[in-house]
Amino acid sequence: MNPTYDFTGQVALVTGAASGMGLAAVEAYARAGASVAMLDNRADALAEAARGLTDQGFTVLPLTCNVLEASEVEAAVAKTVETYGRLDMAFNNAGIQSDVADLAETEVEAFDHMTGINLRGVFLAMKYELQQMKKQGSGAIVNNSSLGGFVGVPGRSTYHAAKHGVHGLTKTAGLEYAAQGIRVNAVAPGIINTPMVAEMMERENAVDAMMRDVPIDRLGTAEEVANAVMWLSSPGASFVVGHVIAVDGGYVAR
Repeated sequence: MNPTYDFTGQVALVTGAASGMGLAAVEAYARAGASVAMLDNRADALAEAARGLTDQGFTVLPLTCNVLEASEVEAAVAKTVETYGRLDMAFNNAGIQSDVADLAETEVEAFDHMTGINLRGVFLAMKYELQQMKKQGSGAIVNNSSLGGFVGVPGRSTYHAAKHGVHGLTKTAGLEYAAQGIRVNAVAPGIINTPMVAEMMERENAVDAMMRDVPIDRLGTAEEVANAVMWLSSPGASFVVGHVIAVDGGYVAR
């Protein structure tokens, strides 16, 4: 059962919006009445996802955007505001998973690419979202981190470094903008049933090993993450600032 929210007349922006947790959040925002800008660098997948939502009567704006490029992120936020007049909520979700490699064997280019998308991409999205929200004197930003922002896992130094960085960005921005009417928080998903996780589990044959550390003994769903994003975006979380909520079936509580 999904909780209900009323975001009628409000505007949301989601990065990595064409699939997985991003698409689930877009649909949740839209079902609550928001107009939603959908950002993704996969033009075909984005167009298909947006078409499926508009066919259901939802108001969405698909924008092809590479979060590595500051000019593209800035332009996407500007187009959102030009189209809808404001920006009330954002879910900075775009991210990638790393291949398994010990730190000494990790290519420098792989580190740069990982932190570029998973950390710099969040920074850029926040930078331009916050500029608009400051003008309005209101807004709610939710960043997508990971259980990897709380713990270390051998073989995934680049991914966990980036996600620890997302926690730092979230907490610091939360402190900087709370008094200006803007709340910045994050969700930290555990092992969620998304295309990216399915591919990783199949490639590494790691299903059993990963599930041993999940007390709830099942995969999470993208919709369960979206539920947490909706709450953090809503007035129900009006006193929640700079917090990272683990949506992980108990993984980091061990």
